[in-house]
Amino acid sequence: MLASIPIEFVWFFCVSLVICLPGFYRMVYFISTGYAFSIAVIAVLSMVLFRQVLTPLAVAHGVGLLLYGLRLGSFLVKRELTSQAYRRELEEAAAESSRIPLVGSVGIWLSVAVLYVSMASPLGFVLTAPAPTGAGLVAQGIGVALLFGGLLLETVADHQKSVFKREQPRRFCDVGLYRIVRCPNYLGEVTVWVGSTLAAVGAYTHWARWGLAVTGFVCIVLIMVGSTRRLELKQDARYGEREDYQEYIAHTPILWPLLPIYSFKNAKIYLG
Repeated sequence: MLASIPIEFVWFFCVSLVICLPGFYRMVYFISTGYAFSIAVIAVLSMVLFRQVLTPLAVAHGVGLLLYGLRLGSFLVKRELTSQAYRRELEEAAAESSRIPLVGSVGIWLSVAVLYVSMASPLGFVLTAPAPTGAGLVAQGIGVALLFGGLLLETVADHQKSVFKREQPRRFCDVGLYRIVRCPNYLGEVTVWVGSTLAAVGAYTHWARWGLAVTGFVCIVLIMVGSTRRLELKQDARYGEREDYQEYIAHTPILWPLLPIYSFKNAKIYLG
């Protein structure tokens, strides 16, 4: 089993541990900037370590994950530097996490590093398997296209919401992509990881590879559903008494277009 997992993944794990170290100062960094920059650096490290076997689609896969991590990381850093409301949220989160003992923090640190390696593992598997042909090559192309499509989707969604909130800071955003789903940025996030996982279908040559890649994918989907649920509860508290908001949430799917799922409030989610 272990022979099917490239030894280079140990480097990915160690690098992720280093990047996540600020989480011991403020625990949220384990899952915010630690997450974003771990993905970005693992993408670069993958392409450097396996540079002799890079193909155009593999390069696109790696660049897509790099851009994803840098975009998210820079967004988080900018928000912390410029948003007083977000800084207050961080301070509240820090007060809560201060009660977690050191052994608990170490457990979280190790766990998130494993998670980030598993999430980025499809790229590593692509680079350590024979070049795909036939259906595997088609899946790789579709997966890379989905990855970039998801990246574009969440970038546009974040921009639309940012512009809208500058003009109407006290109103919920229901313009542009937000007319289609209530959380298009999270939809973009999920699409990125659908694409990355699909792109490596031809490289899952052992059940251990399937297991690692699928574990990372399932975890990030659950995390995004959990994040969507938290945002829904926050928006309900802020706008719940407005008739236009109730009309909006009654007719706009919460995360996936065309699926009549309008709420996650009653979902039992243990990640995110």
